[in-house]
Amino acid sequence: MLKKFRNSLLLFFQIIIFVYFLILVFLYFYQRNLLYHPNENNYSGDQISVLIEKVKINTKDNIELLGWFHKKDLQKYKTVLFFHGNAGSLGNRIHKLNHFNNMDVNFLIIAWRGFSGNNGKPSEEGLYEDGRSAINWLIKKGVKETNIVIYGESLGTGVATHLSQNKNFAGVVLETPFTSMIDAAKVFYPYIPVSFLLKDKFDNKNKIKNINAPVLIMHGEADQIVPFFMGKKMYEIANEPKYSYFTKHDNHMMEYDENLVKALNLFLKSLN
Repeated sequence: MLKKFRNSLLLFFQIIIFVYFLILVFLYFYQRNLLYHPNENNYSGDQISVLIEKVKINTKDNIELLGWFHKKDLQKYKTVLFFHGNAGSLGNRIHKLNHFNNMDVNFLIIAWRGFSGNNGKPSEEGLYEDGRSAINWLIKKGVKETNIVIYGESLGTGVATHLSQNKNFAGVVLETPFTSMIDAAKVFYPYIPVSFLLKDKFDNKNKIKNINAPVLIMHGEADQIVPFFMGKKMYEIANEPKYSYFTKHDNHMMEYDENLVKALNLFLKSLN
């Protein structure tokens, strides 16, 4: 009787281990589908009120990216280069972009590979290449590196932080940043060895130490996707000059209300 119980218990643990192994295999091969969500639509019906030009930006690996370009004066004003998050199209950012119409800035927002009808599949290295291509496109337009403000939103903070290292950009804005993708994944998968499985690591907390441009970090304490302590940690690590816009009630999709727009506008004006 005892032997039969032991055999049943052993079989039970073997099944548990096998199922756990299958989960690891699934997560390893399917992880980018869990990270990138190009077809998710967070906002609908927003009408763009700022004048934009739809442009095409070519990458070194022959992918054509869609971009929206708003030009007031490339010599007189700073140009914001906007890197969006891991979900949705450019249209999902209209409610943010409309506010730039009342600011003395130009802007370019690009859609990542695999997003907004672009070819290719998103990955960490792929997004870095997309970001570099956008920077080079602006420079070819006559925008100086010292007049570019890098703006990262959520996942886009990983690209913004990486590409801003040891550069002479005018400033860097990080909206709801994470310390690293490994740290963020551990929040949702605490029993999974994400350090070994994760392909796209986006190690922001070590890279931000190499940014010497003025930095603005914005984050809400009610964020249920990227914990607020990560944004606060990024602010603590960042070099001076640094600024913060922290709120009590904002979730991951921060409210682009009067207070946020004011904080952003003041930061941009301080760069002139």
